[in-house]
Amino acid sequence: MVIRQHDERKVRTLLAQECARLMAEEGVKDFLTAKRKAAGRLGVSKRALLPGNAEIEQALVEYQRLFKANEQPLQLRLLRRTALEAMRFLARFRPRLVGAVLNGTAGPHADVDLHLFADTSEEVALFLLDHAIPFETSERRLRLANGEYANLPVFGFEAGGVDIDLTVFSPGAEREAPRSPVDGRPMRRAGLAEVQALLAGE
Repeated sequence: MVIRQHDERKVRTLLAQECARLMAEEGVKDFLTAKRKAAGRLGVSKRALLPGNAEIEQALVEYQRLFKANEQPLQLRLLRRTALEAMRFLARFRPRLVGAVLNGTAGPHADVDLHLFADTSEEVALFLLDHAIPFETSERRLRLANGEYANLPVFGFEAGGVDIDLTVFSPGAEREAPRSPVDGRPMRRAGLAEVQALLAGE
């Protein structure tokens, strides 16, 4: 029994490490896809052995520390500078930076994820059109503060070779962040001043 539990822990660790590698090297951007690919590559079919999102994020931090110690901080700084410029440009929608660029786990394939607040998503679309910025539309499924799930409009565009995703919330959602896919707690959001402070402290 002890040996089996030890083996299961080992498999779970290996899966988390493979998920981290997939996210760091191959540009896999969500935990579920990383888990599926890692399980397929390692031949694991038992769902109970799949690592949690927090385990994968910790493995990603370790992977970058071991294999990307020189380049990752430079990439992260570039992404944060791009985020800051985009936030200044989109200031009327009170943008908040979220995700890997904020928490420091972003690699070369990462998007800049911003939360915007507007009465309607059309306001954001018209703003981008007025500035002749080509964009694509999609939806993102997020778990809201009240525990319910919602599909929210997303506008994606490229700036300086970096993909920027704008998820549009109603103004009332500014005070209540959605749940993090990592730990289920309120997602960390950073405003313009905090992102400036992050860059100044690097």
